[in-house]
Amino acid sequence: MSPTDSLRRSAAVAPATVEWRASCLLPTRWAQFEAHVFVEPATGKEHMALALGDVAGGGRLLARVHSECLTGDTLFSQRCDCGAQLETALRRIATAGRGLLLYLRQEGRGIGLMNKIRAYALQDRGADTVEANHALGFADDLRSYDIAAPMLRRFGVTALDLMTNNPRKVEALSALGFDVRRVPLTTGGTAFNAAYLATKASKLGHLLSEESDGGDST
Repeated sequence: MSPTDSLRRSAAVAPATVEWRASCLLPTRWAQFEAHVFVEPATGKEHMALALGDVAGGGRLLARVHSECLTGDTLFSQRCDCGAQLETALRRIATAGRGLLLYLRQEGRGIGLMNKIRAYALQDRGADTVEANHALGFADDLRSYDIAAPMLRRFGVTALDLMTNNPRKVEALSALGFDVRRVPLTTGGTAFNAAYLATKASKLGHLLSEESDGGDST
């Protein structure tokens, strides 16, 4: 049974935390993935999963849980490392021949696009990324990974080799019942985001000391 067939079959019986709505083949420059769209009924947000190979085949699965970053993922901004991480994760999954990437709609560490641009304006005047969030009345990081759990379970995933530098993400998914082993994803450093990356390490606890993956950075 293909991932699409199994998702169609489970959609009617799974809890209504997320609802699978559509799937298609999505060719990329690294591999042809299966793209699956899920809707979160409570918010109306649409999230995506990109699957390659037999993701429900048992054993550990190479995976990335990636939060939306329009400026980095789509507009190639070098203020962050998001676009480089997304590309590197997809390339690694393609090389492995099996894996899953969840693309969650929680822009700007959960504050939304407009407030992210406001935070960038404060950073232009000297604030770091955490100080800018606080100045706007937000916490360091408003993202939640709860929505990832039903998406992963729809694919039958229980054990992850999770590409991330964020220990909070590992802790969150572990608390949701998954067997998570962290795989470093240090990539995309530029002259424009050096201070941002340093702040992520010093104030948000991101683990950035591993050797960089030069890969397909943007």
